[in-house]
Amino acid sequence: MAKRSVKKRTTRKIHKTRRKHFLLRREILLVILAFALLGTGFYLKEKIAFYYAMYFNKFEHKKLSNTEFEEQRITRIIGDYADKTFGMDLSHYQRKEDIKWDSLSIGNRAIPIKFVVLRATMGNRSADRHFGDFWELAKKHELVRGAYHFYRADEDPVRQANNFLENVKLEPGDLPPILDIEKIPRRKSNEKLVEDLKIWCRIVEETYGEKPIIYTYYHYYEDFLKGEFDDYPLWLANYNDVPHPSPDDSWDIWQFTEKGIVYGINTKVDIDVYNGSFWSLKRLTLD
Repeated sequence: MAKRSVKKRTTRKIHKTRRKHFLLRREILLVILAFALLGTGFYLKEKIAFYYAMYFNKFEHKKLSNTEFEEQRITRIIGDYADKTFGMDLSHYQRKEDIKWDSLSIGNRAIPIKFVVLRATMGNRSADRHFGDFWELAKKHELVRGAYHFYRADEDPVRQANNFLENVKLEPGDLPPILDIEKIPRRKSNEKLVEDLKIWCRIVEETYGEKPIIYTYYHYYEDFLKGEFDDYPLWLANYNDVPHPSPDDSWDIWQFTEKGIVYGINTKVDIDVYNGSFWSLKRLTLD
């Protein structure tokens, strides 16, 4: 029994020593990376960030999956639009701890996420509780940012526009303001809805000097908005097995799934494709 006790103490001592050496090596590596970052004028920024994530800030990626049909549909769209620009949209439905901002990609990590659109405000006075944090993180990781207002069809358009403007401060390089309309009013006519939407757009456009992007579902656009916002950038949601979000309307952004699996996020998200190159997307942003 005495020999076994000595052996246990010796084993614990060896493990403790190894752990100290391991921690010391990590600290030395971190110092080397820091000096390399300073000494190279950020030339090795991406590689250093990669090694930092590997050794000091590991991210446990969950195994997410879709039905075979949805997986094939998403894969086909990504392949068909591989020369375009992909992004995603987020709100407080995604937890902050579930996102690894420096690792966002799709298509088996072959295609990087280049832009992110964030829910900022809702209705007359509500705001998304994650918007401020996500907004700064998107800028930090050099993603093109967009902010959208979720329009509540029975509420006041002036108060809703002011709610957005009070909570969102767009900068050069950000996407124009975005209006999300997808609900049918219960206490207003469809004509009054369109009139109110134009009031919201006019107030926001006067502030930023750019027409807002209109986001809606394909059938909602066809039934309520078509012909009323033809000179506005159009972002359509269509999750059907189709080659384009609309067979006969021009469009700028297509939200093609709400079940997107993005490497770097531990939950499914909406994935979007901009109908152009990254440089074309940059031309759409604010000056």
